[in-house]
Amino acid sequence: REVSLGVELARARGALAAAGIEASLPADCGFVPAARQELFGWVVREGVTNVVRHSGARTCRVRVSASSVEIGDDGRGPSESGGGAGLAGLRERVAAAGGALSIGRADSGGFVLTVTVP
Repeated sequence: REVSLGVELARARGALAAAGIEASLPADCGFVPAARQELFGWVVREGVTNVVRHSGARTCRVRVSASSVEIGDDGRGPSESGGGAGLAGLRERVAAAGGALSIGRADSGGFVLTVTVP
């Protein structure tokens, strides 16, 4: 199944709305280089899936730049384990692209996932 950032942002909007989570998502992602569209799509898919399934959040914010994606929420925050299989797989994808993945506590007290690619 093909993954792209634009499609995943649209899916995220629907999934967050269905879960009753207020979303702040970019309206456009055309500025992201084509070489990063698939990877950033995977980041949005995994990050938003975690928000919907595990966070208990009321709000979710997705920020995208040409070299990074950040997903933050106001939910429970990161678990002690540092994430499950989905985040481990994402970490491998990001490393293969020469990027870095970090997870931690958001300013809002919830979870934040950041991926940066040089």
